Amino acid sequence: MLGENTAENTARRLEQLAELCRQGQVGETVTKTLNKLFGYEAENCRIQIRQLENDLSVFEKQYGMSSDVFYRRFQEGEAGDNMDFVEWASVVQMHRRLRQRFALVNGGQI
Repeated sequence: MLGENTAENTARRLEQLAELCRQGQVGETVTKTLNKLFGYEAENCRIQIRQLENDLSVFEKQYGMSSDVFYRRFQEGEAGDNMDFVEWASVVQMHRRLRQRFALVNGGQI
């Protein structure tokens, strides 16, 4: 069971680690490892965010509006449903989710 690589198993192991932390039973190695993991995740998020921002910039220049304005119009059904708009909306959503993830792994800072 502990060898399984599932999200549920990972969550369970993290809960166990959190309990050890609360009890003050986690050493320097675990702390350093966690800091490295969060740093690695934050850097991956930064790279992906930059790539998505480049993609958003292309759409913004092509259609002459910001992604925020476009996305609001898209959600309200005012933008139409051509494939570019569906793709643009998808990129906006990915960008927003990635920024949220980055904030989580970066201690709340974007």
